[in-house]
Amino acid sequence: MTELNAAAITFIDGLTFDADGLIPAIAQQHDTGEVLMMAWMNRDSIRETLQGARVVYWSRSRKALWRKGDSSGQVQRLIELRVDCDQDCLLLLVDQIGVACHTGRRNCFFTAIRDNNPIVIADVVIEPEILYKS
Repeated sequence: MTELNAAAITFIDGLTFDADGLIPAIAQQHDTGEVLMMAWMNRDSIRETLQGARVVYWSRSRKALWRKGDSSGQVQRLIELRVDCDQDCLLLLVDQIGVACHTGRRNCFFTAIRDNNPIVIADVVIEPEILYKS
């Protein structure tokens, strides 16, 4: 792991976290622009992501760090981390290995409203039972 410098620590300290110490993070495929997913990060997950270049989120349900790909093998490598103008939302440009969604789809945004009707616009790439076979 790479040690963070003072500028990176100052950057993290300048972010606007919610009352639970979380900030939303949108993961986007760096070379295609495909929006993959949204998850939550805290200070520790941001630090670990920046130190290791592998994306780490905060799991609200497990109340623990969630290292993307530990159970599925579907890892996200960080290419670049960006923050919005209010410093209350992150954009992670990543290289997604495999699928991003726990449903086995490439991304989590697979339902669209068209003509006021919800439709599924992306097929399952890998069955969740296979994805999480552990």
